Amino acid sequence: MPRGPAGPAARRYLLAGLLTCGQCGRRLESAWSNGRAAYRCRHGYCSATVPDPARPKNIYLREDQVLPHLAALSILLSGDKTPDRAGQAGVTAPAETAALIDQLRATGTVLTYDPRDRTLRAGDHDALSVTIGEDR
Repeated sequence: MPRGPAGPAARRYLLAGLLTCGQCGRRLESAWSNGRAAYRCRHGYCSATVPDPARPKNIYLREDQVLPHLAALSILLSGDKTPDRAGQAGVTAPAETAALIDQLRATGTVLTYDPRDRTLRAGDHDALSVTIGEDR
């Protein structure tokens, strides 16, 4: 008998393959966490090896923490320094979010999450970034 979810209960990871770790550069892997889509980086650790004590702590990023910031990333990617409010609101609708994710995939744009300062940036290291999450 096959294991795992099937049909409508299948888990969906909207940002799978688009996120990388700002500490080690590895692609974040999709993971289901507390009933939500999430992404994690274990910095090369696998259960067959003893973890290096110098290895950074695992990072976890929930998808619902990223999606609200796609509008800001869209503005940064477009290079429009003075966007109108209507343009910002449109990107947050589900259809526009899906279109932006499709655009990121089509252009090969990678989103890099850096857990040290909780920022997400699109493209190269010099790109502007947005802050994800809340202060602790």
